[in-house]
Amino acid sequence: MFPEEIETERLRLVRFSRDRVDLETVHEALSRDDDTERELAHVTKTPDDTLKETWDRFVAAEENWADGEKARYAVYPRESEDGAGEFAGMAALTPHWDRRSARFSLVLKRRFWGRGYAGERAIAFMALAFDRLDLDLVSTGYFEGNENSRAAIEKYVDRVGGQYEGRLRNWVPDGDEVLDLHRYTVTSDQWAANRPDDRVVFSDG
Repeated sequence: MFPEEIETERLRLVRFSRDRVDLETVHEALSRDDDTERELAHVTKTPDDTLKETWDRFVAAEENWADGEKARYAVYPRESEDGAGEFAGMAALTPHWDRRSARFSLVLKRRFWGRGYAGERAIAFMALAFDRLDLDLVSTGYFEGNENSRAAIEKYVDRVGGQYEGRLRNWVPDGDEVLDLHRYTVTSDQWAANRPDDRVVFSDG
């Protein structure tokens, strides 16, 4: 159902599983330090303090994939990019089959910020949701204070004719807090009318 790999002009997204992605590399990237704290400051994920926590992250991703509940990918820049082949972050598409919709998310390592990767991955996920999974709507969003995500989301949502839906108050539990979410959506009709010709290649092998 979900492609094992997705390739765009500058990125390679690889299924987040222990047979395809190096556990220790991911653990090092997600271990607690100043950069990781900043990278995860506006998401509900926390750093991995032990290798077991990273292992559990892989196990959960594999189970979600098998159940059709979530497609999680490791993100790698392609050959022409600075840092080619390095683990750059994680991206996920979560279908809501009963609502014929999906939401998606992205966490990037700080050194890869500002390159437009969020938009490139978003177009790939829209192609997956609409062209392959035959869904009717995709959504994404950001938490209050995450101006980098806001700017990136507004750029790619506007590009395909989507819209800002508003601020959903007390929407996402995060430890002792409940966060407000600024939500954006794109429909399949908007995608069909404005589909960009960006390179998106799915691989099932």
